[in-house]
Amino acid sequence: MDRNEKQALWTAVHGGAPIDGHTAVSVLGASHGELAEILHAAHTITTRRFGREVSLCSIANVRSGNCSEDCTFCAQSSYFKGTPAPAYPLMPVEEIRACAEKAGQSPLEFFSYVTSGRALKGKSLDHVCEAVDGMRDKSFNHCASLGCLDLESLKKLHESGVVRYHHNLEAAESYFPNVCTTHSYAERVRTVQDAKKVGLEVCCGGLMGLGESHEQRVELAQALAELEVDSIPLNFLIPIPGTPLEAVEPLQPLEILLTIAMFRLVNPHAEVRMAAGRAALRSLQSFIFHAGCNGLMVGDFLTVAGQGIDHDLTMLKDLGLAVRNKK
Repeated sequence: MDRNEKQALWTAVHGGAPIDGHTAVSVLGASHGELAEILHAAHTITTRRFGREVSLCSIANVRSGNCSEDCTFCAQSSYFKGTPAPAYPLMPVEEIRACAEKAGQSPLEFFSYVTSGRALKGKSLDHVCEAVDGMRDKSFNHCASLGCLDLESLKKLHESGVVRYHHNLEAAESYFPNVCTTHSYAERVRTVQDAKKVGLEVCCGGLMGLGESHEQRVELAQALAELEVDSIPLNFLIPIPGTPLEAVEPLQPLEILLTIAMFRLVNPHAEVRMAAGRAALRSLQSFIFHAGCNGLMVGDFLTVAGQGIDHDLTMLKDLGLAVRNKK
């Protein structure tokens, strides 16, 4: 970063404003020697907005596999054979509730019900709504990730007790055709907008390391800022055998940290949540909180095992961070 770029960075930080696109690209291209200053800038924004509290969330894959969509990174797609993802139909109501009961033993702020497929519809949607409706007294907030739902379905979901909807854009609009061809970027944006219309909070982020450029990574960050989403989950590609991206080299730890910082600096008011791909940071996992994260997905991911929550709680304690629960 040159002197003007650093000045633009700190002017934005001191003013509580997002950095511009040019500065954001320069953050992603920063040298190792500039990492400490960039993390300091991101951490300044995070602590000013969120203090020293971290939001924890977890998910349950309540319908897995046999997905009609061709997302190149996903082991659940029916387009790709020989992937390790399990395939099973929508869980019974009591089994869904049992997943939530187990999750409730941990200090979560959000627990999310996730299904494979383009969109959960009809009786299947009613089934999830029934499961959630009987659990309004839980210590966590209910979240759902059920695909490209229409306005009426999102309204029904909200009325059942779901307070937040998760629906990633996945990639920048200019790169999205390289990621998925069976539905459009515009459909994803519309789902996010409709979720907001019915009063749901929105958790919406993307997946890094798909082959996108730095400029396209910034394009995604700015799109999320324009949509004014509540939480931005950042995922980093875990190459899965059998998918088109199985041979892609994962991002290196320092690039991951710079990417987290860029999303924080472009989105100073949103939660930034570390999700899949955290293991790629190896010994630097705790640095995500210096880079701008104030949220963390714990437990297992959709098709990849995570690490135990006890390890994460110890990490937060060691860093002097508190677990947030705003229910």
